[in-house]
Amino acid sequence: MKRKILFISDHGDPLESLGSEQAGGQNNYVRQLALSLEKEGYAVDVVTHWNSLYTPQIEHFGTASRVIRLAAGEQKYIPKSELFHLIPSFYQELIDTLHIEQYDVIHTHYWLSGLIGSLIQKNWNTPWIHTNHSLGIAKQRATGNTEPHRLSTERMILRSADCIVATSQTEKKLIENFIDNPSPVHVISIGVDQAFQPVKNKSSASPYFAFAGRLHTSKGIYTLLQAFKSLIKEERLASQSKLIIAGGSDSCISPETNLPKNKKLRLAVEGMEHRVKFIGPQSQQKLARLFSNAVATIVPSYYESFGMVAAEAQACGSPVIASKVGGLQDVVKHGVTGLHVEHKNPIVLAHAMSTLLNKPKLAKALGQRAVVYAQQEFNWSVLAYKMARLYKGVANERQIILARD
Repeated sequence: MKRKILFISDHGDPLESLGSEQAGGQNNYVRQLALSLEKEGYAVDVVTHWNSLYTPQIEHFGTASRVIRLAAGEQKYIPKSELFHLIPSFYQELIDTLHIEQYDVIHTHYWLSGLIGSLIQKNWNTPWIHTNHSLGIAKQRATGNTEPHRLSTERMILRSADCIVATSQTEKKLIENFIDNPSPVHVISIGVDQAFQPVKNKSSASPYFAFAGRLHTSKGIYTLLQAFKSLIKEERLASQSKLIIAGGSDSCISPETNLPKNKKLRLAVEGMEHRVKFIGPQSQQKLARLFSNAVATIVPSYYESFGMVAAEAQACGSPVIASKVGGLQDVVKHGVTGLHVEHKNPIVLAHAMSTLLNKPKLAKALGQRAVVYAQQEFNWSVLAYKMARLYKGVANERQIILARD
């Protein structure tokens, strides 16, 4: 009989199409971890908000995993910034729908889900593991936006969970600097799907840089567009280069022009429309092809707790130019698999892009080392084994504590 794990991913439906407004790295992490844990003898239920009238409440994936969607009184899309008020209803529907006693471990994802996990732990004493995916203190430092309620809730979660999973050493240090006496913090990286492998095109098209992610300011999209504009103006080879941007939603990209409908983004692209192409959300196979044949993949985020795109691009043999922030400092090895640049600095980013564009041998060497590094560090089978061992350890420790009480 398989052991059972309950994942709570309130705003991150693992079966949501990647690239849509509320589907990014967390969704993919939850899905891939669940599938990998099946091989370790686990069956995983993922509870998430039911954000559509067109999806079933229960949907199976893999061989032993399923998504269970809870409306919490509002079966429609709700931005994660507004999901907090649904927490009481979500929790009540969860305990009315599922028998909590059947699960060996609860694993929560993001602070909203962590709040639900804390309620379960208090009422059932179920072993509880939490992964942040992003931290309010990191967002505050990167954007200047303060969310006092989120910060206080995260402090509670980081002290109350049986154990915290950080996805990088940088995140672990951030947690330990953020609060005194946090719960034990274990570093287990994020894996890369097997779809991300080198896929070389035979055609000799113009060189291009790749970007994949949400088209938000905090992802550095405007920094990238400013840098590319500088590159076009100043570099000899740049007259041939292009910038291909994947992400956003199909509805926000004009099919006639392959340019965004958003006025601010259109203004940022003005004057280089023939060099910049927005291709919307893409399948993993198409992203692999995009990364594999790029001069470099650019990850200019203001902050990333991990940096999934950087890991995926490296697995495809693409050197990565990444902001020297958060987990990107660990995911990309400067001068080995890519280059680090100061975030929010288009001039420095343009220089790094120029370097790899004008030094193809360097770019090739970085890309070759990136593949080897990704295979060693971002292997889901190895990471799932580590997570399974952690689950067993936490569950055993909880049993010992309960026996003492």
